[in-house]
Amino acid sequence: MNTNKNRKFHLNSSRLIPLSFLAAIAVGTLLLMLPVSKAGEGSADFTTAFFTSTTSVCVTGLVVVDTFAYWTLFGKIVILILIQIGGLGVIAISSILILMLHKKFSLSQSLLVQDAFNLSTPSGVLHFLLVVFKGTFLVELLGAGLYMFSFIPKYGAKGIWYSLFNSISAFCNAGIDILGPDSLISYQHDPYVLFVTMFLIVMGGLGYVVWVNVFRTVRYGIRHRYSPLTIIKRLGEHSKLVLTLTFSLILLGAVVVFCLEYDNPDTLGGMGFGDKVTNSIFQSVTFRTAGFAAVPQDALRENTSFFGCILMFIGGSPVGTAGGVKTVTFFVMLLNAMSFIRRRKENVVFGRRVTMEMMHKASAIVMVGVVVTSVLLILLMAVSKAGLTDAMYETFSATATVGLSRSLTSRLNIAGRWIIILAMYLGRIGPISMALLFNYKSEDKNAVSYAKGKFFIG
Repeated sequence: MNTNKNRKFHLNSSRLIPLSFLAAIAVGTLLLMLPVSKAGEGSADFTTAFFTSTTSVCVTGLVVVDTFAYWTLFGKIVILILIQIGGLGVIAISSILILMLHKKFSLSQSLLVQDAFNLSTPSGVLHFLLVVFKGTFLVELLGAGLYMFSFIPKYGAKGIWYSLFNSISAFCNAGIDILGPDSLISYQHDPYVLFVTMFLIVMGGLGYVVWVNVFRTVRYGIRHRYSPLTIIKRLGEHSKLVLTLTFSLILLGAVVVFCLEYDNPDTLGGMGFGDKVTNSIFQSVTFRTAGFAAVPQDALRENTSFFGCILMFIGGSPVGTAGGVKTVTFFVMLLNAMSFIRRRKENVVFGRRVTMEMMHKASAIVMVGVVVTSVLLILLMAVSKAGLTDAMYETFSATATVGLSRSLTSRLNIAGRWIIILAMYLGRIGPISMALLFNYKSEDKNAVSYAKGKFFIG
């Protein structure tokens, strides 16, 4: 009886989470369509408002109008709130509001937060949420303070607002800024701004589970006077894997970008060696979910753009603000392939076994991601007449909620914009969640055992 209730709730939560994002997008659209949101006369049309609301809630960063010029201060505040809601998650924010109103935090609410953050157990959800919120606001305030050292001397009092907006956008991996029409290209020779941005992007992309584990382990280690190496060894296996994959991908991406773009006069070619290294690292970081650009993306060579699409598809790490199929998911999928090739019955990572269920889930997520992105790419090319490289870059960027574009977004027709809207939404809630949204049947389809079939593969 309890099992059936849990299954019923699980399916309900799988529907409620995507619908909550859709509700936030709808409210944001209505607010952005108000005359007070648009600079100049009139109000924003429905498609522009819906696109902007979607890219904000889905923390993507693709825009069809210049954010700094098209929207008023009210409109920008609405966008910033939508980014914060999208980064933390609608369910998490509503749960905190319930706690602030001193209402009872029920078991069903705990299970809902568990599903929203993909946690393994509902126990400790309250403490987890509090750590997430406190950590998020502390890091965002720290980032805003660091930005102010650069933005206030340049923009005056407006630099405070620009610093806060950029910090929240960077931490939530949204990639939307209000500095000008060219993202951070004017700061490509300013390593301070680029490294502050990278710090915020990586912190948001590591995932809240890693945050909590690192915080607790470091605090425990300091209290017992452990050495840094001992503290690292005491980290959970998930944290160790995420940190290893994150910094390995950043390094790999930076080396590839540096080599491919070294003599490209439109990107790194005219820079000094130090700026080439800094911008290569920045491009590697932003490829995987951020959406900020320090070099013109349409000037990147085609091989660099294709490599960038792979990094976009992988994305950041689970239970964070990043998009993509996630680093651990992609790693486990590769592990699944290698285990078959090497005839391994068990796979162990940092002393812990990776179950077959995890491998099957990872393979399913990656496969669905490939299919969804491919279908959307074909549709986008059909309606927009865009070239393969530009359309692929746009589609991968949308489904992975990255926000980088080879100057295609603003040139899309209405049909193309709605395809990208769908891509951003599916990318944020996850193709698997969308499949569960319409999965009304809960019965076990494997109740009957069939004889082994002779199928030939490869």
